[in-house]
Amino acid sequence: MSDVVDHRTRSVMMSGIRGKNTKPELVLRSELHKRGFRFRVHYKQLPGTPDLVFPKYKAIILINGCFWHGHDCHLFRWPATRAQFWKIKIESNILRDHKNLNKYRELNWKTLVIWECALKGKTAIGINQTCEVASRWLQFDHLDAEITGSPLSQPS
Repeated sequence: MSDVVDHRTRSVMMSGIRGKNTKPELVLRSELHKRGFRFRVHYKQLPGTPDLVFPKYKAIILINGCFWHGHDCHLFRWPATRAQFWKIKIESNILRDHKNLNKYRELNWKTLVIWECALKGKTAIGINQTCEVASRWLQFDHLDAEITGSPLSQPS
């Protein structure tokens, strides 16, 4: 299947996709700051320059886009065009994520991965619930964790 737009249009569209300061990241940062948490953004002293670093809690929060990080949810679908390119790209992102998570563990940092589907789409739990879970995790939990969208509600 060929692309629905020409090469130049696709190039312009792809160049507009941000890797840092994405909308979910900005919203989450704002909410956590309102709750009194102070953090470093894109901290270069740690591998992979994590999105949010909380030195006081020795904690890292990563905000991952479901497509770019190959999350198994309704927001991820393998592209039909340039399938081999995307397979290599997304699998290398997943591998890099695992390596970075292992490095954080070795350095005694706890990590929380917040997936895009927690904030967007039909399974979203919303920013308030996501921040509430993240806040409790920062203060009281010592284990690595992740926040995803809720499972689709089942009829009773």
